[in-house]
Amino acid sequence: MSDEQTGTGAPEEAFESQLDAIKIRLQSFEGPLDLLVHLIRKNKVDVYDIPIALITKQYLEYLDLMQELNLDIASEFLVMSATLIHIKSRMLLPRPETAAGDVTEEEDPRDALVRRLLEHERFKAAAELLHERETLRSAQWTRPDAPVEAIAGDEYEPELEVDLFSLLAAFKTVLERARERPPVPLPPEQISIEARIEQLLERLSETDACGFEDLFDDVATRPDMIVTFLALLEMIRLKLVRVFQSAQVGAIRIYKRARPQDAPHPIHDPEDEFKAHHQAADAAPPATDKGTSE
Repeated sequence: MSDEQTGTGAPEEAFESQLDAIKIRLQSFEGPLDLLVHLIRKNKVDVYDIPIALITKQYLEYLDLMQELNLDIASEFLVMSATLIHIKSRMLLPRPETAAGDVTEEEDPRDALVRRLLEHERFKAAAELLHERETLRSAQWTRPDAPVEAIAGDEYEPELEVDLFSLLAAFKTVLERARERPPVPLPPEQISIEARIEQLLERLSETDACGFEDLFDDVATRPDMIVTFLALLEMIRLKLVRVFQSAQVGAIRIYKRARPQDAPHPIHDPEDEFKAHHQAADAAPPATDKGTSE
């Protein structure tokens, strides 16, 4: 998900509501290797002994979901899918024999992929260490968040910020549970992403935080669930909310945030529209009965 920031004097981007016009771009650090690392951790498997058939199946499922959500998938994701299928096919083939009938020892087809994953993790660990040091240094002379400190006390441990693939995993769970519900006949009209963002902002303005699955309580169809998920991604991109989870596979929660100055501000910005609607509602005179005499 990219932060397409608008600098001073830069033209504002238009906010599109049509699903076929929305393209959520993946950042460079959210690439195919990150997805593979996510799947390896989720399945709790040894990186040196990757169950290639299982990981390939799940990788392709994520790719299908990303394409259904109209995510702008880089070509590297498709190259990795071809690589996984190639590795899987090589592992299914019998090893060649020598003239004496002995099976030749060949390099494990997964070894090159394992080396790439380990190198990728080393670079990410180094980048995260530098980021933590920068964060620690910038926080040395600042006061802690008073509401969090008061609620959590001295034992407070900060939650982990959620990446895109953890959100996709949670959304897959929501879709799978929705398949088990009985079908509900509803009119074909579909809500726009702008309207859905306004509804979510309304809900978040009434509470400190909201559970990820709670966002889908009032929608029943798959298209509306997709609109809700895309609305959440757009809210993250516009820095209207932050998303955290208590552990690697813990519950995901969404917090409304004070919007920073460097946040993108598209034309018909959702937060501006939300505030305008509320100000109009507050300024409207109370309704009176027509039969009441003055």
